[in-house]
Amino acid sequence: MTTETFKAEIAEALRTYDRYVVCLEKTPADLEKALQSLVEKAIRAFENRAPGLRHGIALDRQVTVILSQTDATRPLCGIYFNLSSPYHRQKPAKVSPTGEEA
Repeated sequence: MTTETFKAEIAEALRTYDRYVVCLEKTPADLEKALQSLVEKAIRAFENRAPGLRHGIALDRQVTVILSQTDATRPLCGIYFNLSSPYHRQKPAKVSPTGEEA
């Protein structure tokens, strides 16, 4: 199993990213490199998973790749964009009882 196994899923994610996702941290070329790397990591995680586990997962701040065991020889590949907004309120810093930021 290689990244070529999931070429169709990667291509679809790149089309979706180019069309619908606004991201200030990754260009489409950077995303393609990231997807290749994440799929490789997910394959390693899937192939080396503990007995009884059904998934291999790899992620970064913007993308999550999940390989899920099926009855077929080829696992399902899900590529998800971790959407967030710079307009979300930031959580206030935690302050310890001594008055210092934790």
